[in-house]
Amino acid sequence: MKQKLVQANLKDTSSPQEKDLELDCSVAGYDYELPPELIAQNPAVPRDSSRLLVVNSPTTGTKTASLHHIFHDLPTLLRSGDLLVMNNTKVIPARLYGYKSTGAKIQVLLLEERQHNCWLALVKPGKSFKLGAKIIFEPRQLGIRDYKDFSPVPSPQSPVPSPQLTATVLEIDAATGGRLLQFDVPEGKTLVQLLEVFGEVPLPPYITTSVAADEQYQTVYAKQPGAIAAPTAGLHFTPELLQKLCDRKIDRAFVTLHVGVGTFRPVEVEDVTTHQMHEEWIEVPAATVEQIRATKAAGGRIIAVGTTVVRALEGAAQSGNLQPFCGKTDLFIYPGYQWRVVDGLITNFHLPRSSLLMLVSALIGRQRLLNIYNEAIAFGYRFYSFGDAMLILPSATGAGSGERRD
Repeated sequence: MKQKLVQANLKDTSSPQEKDLELDCSVAGYDYELPPELIAQNPAVPRDSSRLLVVNSPTTGTKTASLHHIFHDLPTLLRSGDLLVMNNTKVIPARLYGYKSTGAKIQVLLLEERQHNCWLALVKPGKSFKLGAKIIFEPRQLGIRDYKDFSPVPSPQSPVPSPQLTATVLEIDAATGGRLLQFDVPEGKTLVQLLEVFGEVPLPPYITTSVAADEQYQTVYAKQPGAIAAPTAGLHFTPELLQKLCDRKIDRAFVTLHVGVGTFRPVEVEDVTTHQMHEEWIEVPAATVEQIRATKAAGGRIIAVGTTVVRALEGAAQSGNLQPFCGKTDLFIYPGYQWRVVDGLITNFHLPRSSLLMLVSALIGRQRLLNIYNEAIAFGYRFYSFGDAMLILPSATGAGSGERRD
């Protein structure tokens, strides 16, 4: 007992810098309280009318306050010769509803295609869903009962047969707790093509009362199907804003990262340095690499539109230099990271304890970012996927980040 009392009375002699480093590596250091009413349930209309908090100085978040703008001010906040890099992934209708042969209802969230028409998916409820079990899906949309690619199967509940889609459980995935589902798809078709009929676009679980249309959860430049969540920093752009940026000689380039469910999951280990990051498929084409090199050579700055773009670009530069890349990355960015490509960032406000919050902290410092978040909360900014945005300019990234390697 005496020994415990002595230990309890010991003074903490660690310096503020040492404490900051400890919190940088602790998941508890990335926590904050958000009033529930600030979780945006619907997007701004028009898209570029959302608010934009601007971090433009190394002292923003410590000695000076952020600047407050509207997103359509973006062309005046960047410089001619800057390059915006955007993620052109497209959200697929990845949520499916079906039932087992027993009639029990099943909900499926597709995660990624492992082989042709064979997908890793989260199945709810899933504990009793064993190997060989079959799921039957019916259309989620009206007016398609004459869909010719299916052989209709009558059901006792409906005198008019409707097209059906089936899947069989092949494996149980230990890493995700999901199931590997083999879909029975008509010859010449892919599951992605059929999802427009059988699936729905999945909104994040914190969006519970939204009346947004599916297209409002897509960027206006979405092109490559494969994501189960939108790269939300890009939701603020309109065709008119893109044209204004072009008129000011602010160019754009594209990468593809198919956003997975792991993006939104909290980091569950106490020591963030031991966190195993989920893999995501990325493509950084040669044309984008050349645009980035030319921009830097001309003195321009690389502004990533969203954390997914950061992960794609920095993931493609892990050899030391940015190279064209197509494959998966499990890159985890947190304070102390050595930046290779990205100079500035446009991003939304992220969930507590998330890897995304850690990534942004790597750019400007953890405590600084939390100070800025508290300022955003005080000013009533809207948070998360349908919320407002933040612009971190290159002039603000000196403090709190790792060494830069351009």
